[in-house]
Amino acid sequence: MRARGPLAGRRIIVTRSRRQAGILSTLLEAEGAVVVEFPTIRIAPPADYAAVDRAIARLDQYRWVVFTSQNGVAAFLGRLRACGLGPAALGRLRVAAIGPATAGALQAQGLRVDLAPAEFVAEALVDAFAGERLEGARILLPRALEARRVLPDGLRARGATVDAVPVYRVEAERGQDPETWRQLLDRGGDAVTFTSPSTVRNFVEVVGSHLPKVVAGALIACIGPVTAATARECGLGVGVVARSYTIPGIVAALREALGRTMSPAGS
Repeated sequence: MRARGPLAGRRIIVTRSRRQAGILSTLLEAEGAVVVEFPTIRIAPPADYAAVDRAIARLDQYRWVVFTSQNGVAAFLGRLRACGLGPAALGRLRVAAIGPATAGALQAQGLRVDLAPAEFVAEALVDAFAGERLEGARILLPRALEARRVLPDGLRARGATVDAVPVYRVEAERGQDPETWRQLLDRGGDAVTFTSPSTVRNFVEVVGSHLPKVVAGALIACIGPVTAATARECGLGVGVVARSYTIPGIVAALREALGRTMSPAGS
């Protein structure tokens, strides 16, 4: 039976990690797309947990804990449990989150989100703290080892003491399926989706000299402006940036752009 939907027959390359690709792939397939999962990153534990364990040991010293991704939520709460504690240990802290998916992951653990910016980028979260007194406040920021400095630097500029502790790191995924590689080289895709700067950098690194062929004629779709900036730095021509910096947002952007401007790859 022929696929139906706004993206029917469109070949869309998903570069998220294997563990996280499912949500985006499912939404795209619901629109009729042919999804090619080509994971370029994987989430790994930090080299050691010394910094986060020190933070957990002195949770009572913090006023805020700030989460910037679902990965950060899962990794930090996992380490909290490894130390014999649970989400309730954060009960007296105020909680901030970037993005609805991050907030949802916290709420699923029974945690209330006290602050969330309207835009889902670090700069917007710094601005969202404008109404808070941060002088002398200690803020815990569990995040990726490779994360940008915008958030901790911005909060420090407002007078806070920020402990940015790595709870996970992002590595290049090099275990792609050979058949997927063949499809990528033979047929390319109508679009390549990028949901973080690390997916961009590692896609470019993993694909290597095949990059011009793989992206030829493909729409480069980015979840937000930070990811788009990284794509441009890597020499990719960005075709569309989601208006809402979320997974549903990038699906909506693809639906609009592909339906308006492109024809299926290989047709």
